[in-house]
Amino acid sequence: MSEMITEDLVDLDLSADSKEAAARALAERMVALGRVTDLDGFLADVAAREAQMPTGLDGGIGIPHCRSEHVTEPTLAFGRSAAGIDFGAADGPADLIFLIAAPAGADDAHLTILSSLARQLMNAEFTDALRSAADAGAAAALIRGEEPDGTGGVPEGIEDSVDSVAVPTAASAGTATGIATGSPDVGPEEGSQNGTDDGPRNGPDDVPAERGRPFRVVAVTSCPTGIAHTYMAAESLEKAGREAGVEVVVETQGSAGFTRLDPAVIEAADGVIFAHDVPVRDKDRFAGKPTVDTGVKAAINRPGELIDEVRGKAARGEVTAVGAAGAAGTDGASGTTPVERGGKPGEGYGTKLRVWLMSGVSYMVPFVAAGGLLIALGFAIGGYEINKAPSVMDHFVWSQADSWAALLFQVGGVAFAFLVPVLAGYIAYGMADRPGLVPGFVGGSIALTVNAGFLGGLAAGLISGAVVMAIQRVRIPAALRGIMPVVVIPLISSAVVGFLMFVVIGKPIASAQKAMTDWLSGLSGANAVLLGALLGLMMCFDLGGPVNKVAYAFATAGIAVADPSDSAMKIMAAVMAAGMVPPLAMALATTVRGKLFNAAERENGKAAWVLGASFISEGAIPFAAADPLRVIPSSMVGGALTGALSMAFGATLRAPHGGIFVVPLIGNPLLYLVAIAAGVCVTTALVIVLKGLRKPAPGAVAQGPGGTDPSAPSPEAKQPVAA
Repeated sequence: MSEMITEDLVDLDLSADSKEAAARALAERMVALGRVTDLDGFLADVAAREAQMPTGLDGGIGIPHCRSEHVTEPTLAFGRSAAGIDFGAADGPADLIFLIAAPAGADDAHLTILSSLARQLMNAEFTDALRSAADAGAAAALIRGEEPDGTGGVPEGIEDSVDSVAVPTAASAGTATGIATGSPDVGPEEGSQNGTDDGPRNGPDDVPAERGRPFRVVAVTSCPTGIAHTYMAAESLEKAGREAGVEVVVETQGSAGFTRLDPAVIEAADGVIFAHDVPVRDKDRFAGKPTVDTGVKAAINRPGELIDEVRGKAARGEVTAVGAAGAAGTDGASGTTPVERGGKPGEGYGTKLRVWLMSGVSYMVPFVAAGGLLIALGFAIGGYEINKAPSVMDHFVWSQADSWAALLFQVGGVAFAFLVPVLAGYIAYGMADRPGLVPGFVGGSIALTVNAGFLGGLAAGLISGAVVMAIQRVRIPAALRGIMPVVVIPLISSAVVGFLMFVVIGKPIASAQKAMTDWLSGLSGANAVLLGALLGLMMCFDLGGPVNKVAYAFATAGIAVADPSDSAMKIMAAVMAAGMVPPLAMALATTVRGKLFNAAERENGKAAWVLGASFISEGAIPFAAADPLRVIPSSMVGGALTGALSMAFGATLRAPHGGIFVVPLIGNPLLYLVAIAAGVCVTTALVIVLKGLRKPAPGAVAQGPGGTDPSAPSPEAKQPVAA
């Protein structure tokens, strides 16, 4: 990170009172150095990333970050706040804030910064040194992993600690990293206990490790974003391994890809730890070994316990079967799927079913978006008769607009042909990991063949996942394990799913699909308006949560065909319009009656304009989280009104996303905008009235010097723990 942070990018007296203000203060330093070209555009990208998931980490740390087209080179800015700033961490505000900016598409650079920083943040001496650094130059050098060259005020001896924490670039962008208990340069075959025999290396039950060498563990870490938590978990496991006298080699499956562990290292391992919240890729490589399977936060919070657990399993001889999706041991306990592990303890299969279905929908939506927009553009350019145009392979004239319109329409139709197979395949993937993909795609394709459509895809995905999970629970002779994932599981599961879809359930589902399509096509008058109001209520109930996604999936299912009905396109238009209402209303409310909102909410309101206009309902989440009893009901009223008006006006939409940017592709666009404006105004008025009945927001009162609340207590130094 030698060129990514300089003294000019450090603010040791950050006086911002909100995460938005903090990001702006640090971003202004980037602009001054020419590393960010458009301040507001960059901050909108930061806000959009923040809306996806809070970037606060326990231990007083905030790491707002994004990729942006307004960034010229990878840059890191650091700020230290005396009062603390809320970044959404469970333990309270952050006093160490790192703003990370990467150019659009710069995956490797982005991961290099984040992974290196994440590993350093696991070191208490590093964060303590940042809290005590007396000048910006020393802080910048400390973050770069260099020895401070000034008086700096850095505690004596911290330089060595920092050097030991700094992470090589090669290991940061999704590569396998390792640590041996002797020297860090010692390979997995040469690790030692530094001559000690009385340490924690060999407990009474550590049978698998030969005498004279430490216990060996290979681990895989990954998280939904594939950035900070992935590498923090790796660092935590490696540190715990050093303390326990255990060799730990970690494969970090980050968002920029990963480097597979050497098969020889896996073969020599005595145990495996999977710390992940998304499926482990190429998981079969680790089969046949004692395995602990858990979430990524467990590896950050209690790595020592995980190491003890895998050593205990090794002592008892518990190993996983080849091709198993979970960690079924020899005791007969069945394993869990990646989605099941991602849930909270005690969640039932109803919740897991919803997550499985949403897994398929999330992979399907990009195909819906690409295909829908291409088809909509084809109609916009060539008119609604373009669907009767001949194939562009037989007739294409470069200079004719109709030929280009036909090309767009036909490419969009090809993209749409993947919708149901992708939906079914990734529902099965969410249930049974990679082995579920083949029967899922086969079942989805059969659903299209028998005209079972979207409902058939849902059924095919669930059946495929269930069949694969059943096969994986069968104990297989060792001689057959090698062909299970590539021959046996795909063969048997595809045959079973094909039989069920063709012979047993395909026709009944096709009849149900036709009945639903006929019902939608027959909607008119009051029924259509009531449906629009219901969908609007659902879109605004949890702002991007499960209920919102159900309404959105219902709408996209209707247009996910080559020739959707007029009613289906009306439903899609109503859903998108209602989803835009909450963030736009919050933005308007903070503009016209800012005194009812605190400083953080007013700053969030600026980003909400862009998020709402782009059909990102999550832009209203900060307001709903702070005041749910006023914001959510108000949003639901406005969303219901917009959905009802959109249906009443007969607005249609072929594209499943895009917000105001696809207004030219909407049927009755002016009345559509009127529907959105009506809902926004109603929600804004309700929020203002309801908030006006209470006392002013805490952040709206007079503030002390530096933008802080004079009554706020100064935060105590905190130790970094898991986010």
